Amino acid sequence: MPVTVKQPIRRLSQAEFGDLAFEVMRVVFAIRDDLGRFFDEKIYKRELAGRFPAIELEVPVAVSHDGFTKLYFLDVLVNAGAVFEFKTVDTLTPRHEAQLLHYLLLVELTHGKLVNLRPETIEHRFVNTTLRLSDRVRFEIEQSGWDRCVNGAGRFQEVLVALLQDWGTGLDVSLYDDALVHFFGGETVAIRDVEIWMADHSLGQQKMRMATDGVAFKLTTLPENLEGFEAHTRRLLEHTNLEAILWANINRKTVTFKTLRNGRGEEHS
Repeated sequence: MPVTVKQPIRRLSQAEFGDLAFEVMRVVFAIRDDLGRFFDEKIYKRELAGRFPAIELEVPVAVSHDGFTKLYFLDVLVNAGAVFEFKTVDTLTPRHEAQLLHYLLLVELTHGKLVNLRPETIEHRFVNTTLRLSDRVRFEIEQSGWDRCVNGAGRFQEVLVALLQDWGTGLDVSLYDDALVHFFGGETVAIRDVEIWMADHSLGQQKMRMATDGVAFKLTTLPENLEGFEAHTRRLLEHTNLEAILWANINRKTVTFKTLRNGRGEEHS
């Protein structure tokens, strides 16, 4: 199994989740009234677990593929089917919603809720999805700008497509990145310092993920403006000695592979 949850889970209907979320939030508001807003999130979660039945904290979720494993933790699991993600930050952002969506997709649940206890007024948002793994493994590959002859390109595409066929699209890009680093030799081999040049002088080094000597890789999950990302990546490339950057953009239905070649790599020595 590519995803293993160390706890039985069940899918709740929207009505079931709504009723449960109402009861949980009633207790959350009471806890915040008692404790105030300046504790760490673990303090609030522990108190919630003591006041509300059928709560599991930090439920492990293991994501695996061909020897690679990454462990995540569901913040709060209620009645084996409702995921709550607690935060103590200034304000909730789209990044927090994306994190909870990532968890829901991994365990194939449809409803979750973000709860931020730090602001003067508690923030709480629903996060929902109807996508199943069977939906997310159906994707098209666009490779009109792909050069498989570049060193590492074939292996890069092969590994990434295999990961997507196993886990599906739509997950946090860091998961795919970590897996690729693993399959390209681990952090000590695949993450290297690359010299950055301006004209004839060095500006120092920057760490980049490498498919092989002289060839880096980048993953994105951009819904639009790929042209803007490509333009800035080409500018980055021009200030290195790299031969190329292998770029893959992962959308829900399309995975785009593109090879960005460096026309100035020989100028720096």
